[in-house]
Amino acid sequence: MPISTRTALALTHVPFEDLGSLASILAERGFAVETAEATTPEFPRKKILDCDLFVVLGGPIGVYELQDYPFLKDEIDAIRTRLMAHKPTAGICLGAQLIATALGARVAPGKNGAEIGWSALHAPEKSAQTGTASAKNDLAACFAPLLTPDLNVLHWHGDTFEIPEGVMHLASSKQYPNQAFAVDNYAMALQFHVEVTTDGLERWYVGHTGELRAKGIDIPALRAAGKRNAPALEMAGRKFWNCWLDNAFGA
Repeated sequence: MPISTRTALALTHVPFEDLGSLASILAERGFAVETAEATTPEFPRKKILDCDLFVVLGGPIGVYELQDYPFLKDEIDAIRTRLMAHKPTAGICLGAQLIATALGARVAPGKNGAEIGWSALHAPEKSAQTGTASAKNDLAACFAPLLTPDLNVLHWHGDTFEIPEGVMHLASSKQYPNQAFAVDNYAMALQFHVEVTTDGLERWYVGHTGELRAKGIDIPALRAAGKRNAPALEMAGRKFWNCWLDNAFGA
């Protein structure tokens, strides 16, 4: 076992949307991984600011629902503080929307309806990318495994974000153009889910049953699609995460 020299904190909003396949990658790289809940009475701000890597995960709420979920204010503020300090930070789905909000970008319900299911990503048609040429090339190389035409990723969101100023726009889908962006080499925001595993997804079908039934989504068909696509996504995700972590930590 590698000797742990770095700490990683995963912040959850619902317990079944966890690190998934990323957990084993971090363990292999020697991270001591801790999970905290955003909804706990004492918001874990100090842990968020002190950890080497912060990963904020998904959930079924909107970043703009501050009156209903006041802890979101603390999350946004802590994320903004980390980004200002250039500390490695990754956000998935709601986590990506929180990063976008912390950077001053608008997040709102998508005009094209909920995007739930498996489909491919592609490079954005127009990208006002900033940063050094080497950073752009490094991030393009990291993202390449996720942009192959025969790979489908899991989408599960109703809200969408605008691309903040001064970031690198990295991916789009047929339904929503803003699927991923990076802030130099230290922050990554993914609207889609690259972390899911075949076995772990069964918890999603139960936890999100109200949403799935309300939207008339065929659960057995969604499960079958997961079994077809999740193994390849896990392999591509491993390449992506290892590459991004190398860049974020200068490995």
